Amino acid sequence: MADPEKLFRVDVVTPNGMIYSHRGSIVDVRAIDGERSIMYNHVPLLTPLVISEVKVKRSREMDSRIDHIAISGGYIEFSNNVATIIADSAERARNIDISRAQAAKERAEKRLKEAREKHDERTLERAEVALRRAMNRISVYNTKGH
Repeated sequence: MADPEKLFRVDVVTPNGMIYSHRGSIVDVRAIDGERSIMYNHVPLLTPLVISEVKVKRSREMDSRIDHIAISGGYIEFSNNVATIIADSAERARNIDISRAQAAKERAEKRLKEAREKHDERTLERAEVALRRAMNRISVYNTKGH
């Protein structure tokens, strides 16, 4: 069993409230400048995140449970052995409605095609973001082997 002093709190918060709060040994995130793995006693950090998957390893054991969370960007702050992720939206893999995610992907692809045909840059950018969000949710859902 992992030494409890080597675990730290990981919270994921959205405008709708707390989505996730557990202790973990490692949290993997994708910042705008690349991948980051944060462990106990990591230097203080505040960095923006991209649309991606967050992985939280719950203990230091080899067969430890890993929680997968889809986020739509945001920030991570790590200080005093607390990792706080503030995201526009976030969903744990087990809570993702795959049919809704696939429908969102199809809608985004349709809007993307229409925006390209009309040369509408603003709609194109928004559709690209919506597509990345939907694809991230699908990817995180599939990571859990559903």
